[in-house]
Amino acid sequence: MEMFLLQFVPENLPFRHVCEGPDDMPAHVKASFLGSSLNIPITEGKLCLGTWQGIWLCEHRNNAGSRKIMVTINGALKN
Repeated sequence: MEMFLLQFVPENLPFRHVCEGPDDMPAHVKASFLGSSLNIPITEGKLCLGTWQGIWLCEHRNNAGSRKIMVTINGALKN
């Protein structure tokens, strides 16, 4: 995945938005393609992922700061 993203959005393009470093704008472009949120159904306490499905957490900055992950669970408890 990283090889594809580096070819798809090279960091050496002359982006104008580089106030936080040369990897700033490429990181925004990559994030816009992959998204920043995810909905995963849960059934009987287990994630409902297909055989070949997985969850990727991607950091597109070379020297990023710390990140936080927020998890919100919606639904109803079974009786």
